[in-house]
Amino acid sequence: MRRLLNDRAPYLLIAPTVLLLLLFSITPLFVAFVMSFTNMDLAGIANFANVDWIGMTNYLEIFKDEVFLQALSNTVVYVVIGVPLVIALSLSIAIAINFGRGKVFEWFRVVFYMPSITNVVAVAVVWGFLFNPQYGLFNFILNTVGLPDVPWLQDPFVAKLSLILLALWRAVGINMIIFLAALQGIPRTYYEAAALDGANTFQQMFKITIPLLRYAIFFVTVTTLIGWIQFFEEPFIMTEGGPLNSTTSLALFIYQNGFQLSNFGYAAAGSVVLFVLIITVTLIQFRVQKNENPY
Repeated sequence: MRRLLNDRAPYLLIAPTVLLLLLFSITPLFVAFVMSFTNMDLAGIANFANVDWIGMTNYLEIFKDEVFLQALSNTVVYVVIGVPLVIALSLSIAIAINFGRGKVFEWFRVVFYMPSITNVVAVAVVWGFLFNPQYGLFNFILNTVGLPDVPWLQDPFVAKLSLILLALWRAVGINMIIFLAALQGIPRTYYEAAALDGANTFQQMFKITIPLLRYAIFFVTVTTLIGWIQFFEEPFIMTEGGPLNSTTSLALFIYQNGFQLSNFGYAAAGSVVLFVLIITVTLIQFRVQKNENPY
């Protein structure tokens, strides 16, 4: 009897977590998938008799929707530009702090980590003043050195870059901490041995540091990609998708159709597309990682 209890104890311990996962993750995914084949709206919520099964209509319509295609294109831009910048910058800062000497580098940990735990609404308000075309700090600095004003949030292309800049500032800190933890797990003796063999700083970086960080880099790449594919807070608060839907992301498109236009079935179809996109990108990354590390 005692052995049976010991065998089942792990399952009992993880049961609450599994139950919460089923209730708040798996069940909503299933409901959204089913809802995507219906015309669910406010009338349907009031009375399920008003809900009709329309099959693949939402999916056929969504890929003809110019706003959705624009949102998909914007999301690709966010991912292609934002993800490499976040990874490169956070890794560079982590390496500089890890190998730096003096109190200033210890303070850098706090300075770079603070934006990632700061309330996004407060951050958006502050950056809104910085981006202001008339009295914003950024244009003031440009005017001081003789350069013209930049329409940070008014030009379709510049607005994307502005949101990426804000998201980059917020995202670097948490990834920096992950890289710092991985860096501190690399024995110093490796670098001492490499220095005795005549390896310079760059050779140590690419022969020791980067290879031994491959799992940390893989983890950060996966989580960062998923985060940028779900890019939402910055365009929602700063631009509401404008100008001319140039900053609308897939997540914002889903929100606008679901919670502003009450087209729940249509929004559910968009969420399923987003889910499939995230799963596909993640599986590709795992496949690439497995091919690089067959053992």
